[in-house]
Amino acid sequence: MGTAMIDLRDEAERLLGELAGPGATLRDDQWTAIEALVVHRRRALVVQRTGWGKSAVYFISAKLLRAHGHGPTVIVSPLLALMRNQVEAAERAGVHAATINSGNVTEWGGIHQRIADGEVDVLLVSPERLNNPDFRDQVLPSLARDAGLVVVDEAHCVSDWGHDFRPDYRRIRTLVAELGAGIPVLATTATANNRVVADVATQLGVGAGSDDTLVLRGGLDRPSLHLSVVRIDEPARRAAWLAQRLHELPGSGIIYALTVSAARDLASLLAEHGHTVAAYTGQTDTAEREQLEADLLANRVKALVATSALGMGFDKPDLGFVVHLGAPSSPISYYQQVGRAGRSTDRAEVILMPGSEDRQIWKWFASVAFPEESLVRRVIGALDDERPLSTQALEPRVDLNRSRLEMVLKVLDVDGAVRRVKGGWIATGQSWEYDAERYARLEAARAAEQEAMLEYERTTGCRMVFLRRQLDDPETNPDMPGCGRCDNCTGIRWDAGVDDEEVQRTRTRLERPGVDLPPRKQWPTGMSTLGVKLSGKITDGPEPGRVLGRLSDLGWGPRLRTLLDGPDTEAPESVVKAAVAVLAAWDWAERPTAVMAVESADHPVLVETLAAQLARLGRLQNLGVLRRRPGQPTVTAANSAYRIAALVDAWEPVDLDAHHGPILLVDAVTDTGWTLTMAARHLASAGADAVLPFALASPK
Repeated sequence: MGTAMIDLRDEAERLLGELAGPGATLRDDQWTAIEALVVHRRRALVVQRTGWGKSAVYFISAKLLRAHGHGPTVIVSPLLALMRNQVEAAERAGVHAATINSGNVTEWGGIHQRIADGEVDVLLVSPERLNNPDFRDQVLPSLARDAGLVVVDEAHCVSDWGHDFRPDYRRIRTLVAELGAGIPVLATTATANNRVVADVATQLGVGAGSDDTLVLRGGLDRPSLHLSVVRIDEPARRAAWLAQRLHELPGSGIIYALTVSAARDLASLLAEHGHTVAAYTGQTDTAEREQLEADLLANRVKALVATSALGMGFDKPDLGFVVHLGAPSSPISYYQQVGRAGRSTDRAEVILMPGSEDRQIWKWFASVAFPEESLVRRVIGALDDERPLSTQALEPRVDLNRSRLEMVLKVLDVDGAVRRVKGGWIATGQSWEYDAERYARLEAARAAEQEAMLEYERTTGCRMVFLRRQLDDPETNPDMPGCGRCDNCTGIRWDAGVDDEEVQRTRTRLERPGVDLPPRKQWPTGMSTLGVKLSGKITDGPEPGRVLGRLSDLGWGPRLRTLLDGPDTEAPESVVKAAVAVLAAWDWAERPTAVMAVESADHPVLVETLAAQLARLGRLQNLGVLRRRPGQPTVTAANSAYRIAALVDAWEPVDLDAHHGPILLVDAVTDTGWTLTMAARHLASAGADAVLPFALASPK
């Protein structure tokens, strides 16, 4: 190794010390990757287990390249949690980092200017930004021309063979294809079998199939993980078992559920049993996610009850356990999630509690995959080549729901058949072929992965070896011994018994009407940019509330959908009785003394008569309706910051001088929670002692 190379490695070791702490030394493969990117300007694919240090490779490379006069490094990252952790790590090493994502909309203008002024060393971009018209047309070309390095983190997301395929990630191949000469590319992931690795190579031009490409692939064993399966058939009994056993699990951890509803229900149940837990899902607001992540990192909660929204990029080295109530549909996605645990501990408990309903949930998720050709062509045919249509305007013209339609549009955009522009989508007129053979292979592969997950549950062999083979771990072989840690290797198993009385209490809790409505806790960042002086924790919002039922519930869902989709009518007797039952079970600190309805644009009679009936039956003062100011438009913004800005000073003044005590605030539907939050602040400013929100329905 020449003197210059020795000096470069010494500098890389110094930067690692700033990232990871004094005494940290580069692994040989880390230096091999850094040298390939910085010195030889090559493309590389790194498949290494969680905790190996992939982020150190690209941050050190970014700093070294910047020091030699190259442009900023562009990192495409899929999750906001990952971005936040990475920005903090970059700052420790003296790297000036910025991020552009859906959570900091108000800051985009300033960040674009900093990039133009050369003040940004690393730009972290969410994949969704790559298809934003302004970003794609105004920012992306200059980045592709001037970037010092492009990093595709969690690169398995680019593959529709992967467990976490995201249509927006396919846009990355356009970015890579347009890169200037000699710009290195690094793709990284912790969980990719041979099939996914090959597809990533095809999509990004990196991997074993490409010329002059470095491939670093290591073993995936995690010696701290102790894998177990606990079989309990009934969902209520499984939840009761966890409620009784949670205190036995070490430290703090993550409890995964397959659906948003299940995560919320389980979090409420465990909280009622005295456990300090909180729900964390894809519907949790950005600011609240940050707070919940900080609470888990600081061990202020025993567990976060989460969907897959909490996964890639969340870094808590001492995470003590991961429990799954319900099995993911793939051993690969399962290992991705359990890999969060035990990075710096000698032992971490990993427990899978599968259910008979898992297959039905897998089937539902499969049903919202890429649709049949006739539906896709209907989408293309509904679009004009000049006059753009928004997703909302297009939705009634095709037989697809919003989320599925957006997924189809993104795939068609990458394939060149449609294009996203200001104002919506247009057709390009380019020919498009439906790759039926590929989709059939994909469906067969997913079916095989589901069967492999069922085999993991049933196997009597080593569970760790089973998972490593499913990921095509290069360090496995047919004769290798078991891990010596899992329940099958040791014969030590969790007792599946649970107290029958506890099961009955749990069953009653899960089946009764009423859903917890947690209050908003944090204002979104960047509100001052919109002229709104709200930041930090929310101190004047509502108390925890209740919802009669979710529109997605099997029980109340169909009845609520029928009620809300039909004509505006007085509150039916069955709905009033159910609402009374919810209120009777509400463990409020102080009983409300009055009721007020939130003015509803779609269901004014329903909401006002419900509030009046509750006032009569509960012998509460009826304060009437909280009405909007004349001319106040209906709030339609999807972004939280803009939604809040539109709700500031939205209601007419109210006189509460003659009233004392908590107010029950009644609405038809609560979705984001910001309407009830801002309405509660309005009442609080008028002198309300406390506001208890109640809504008939929430979407999920």
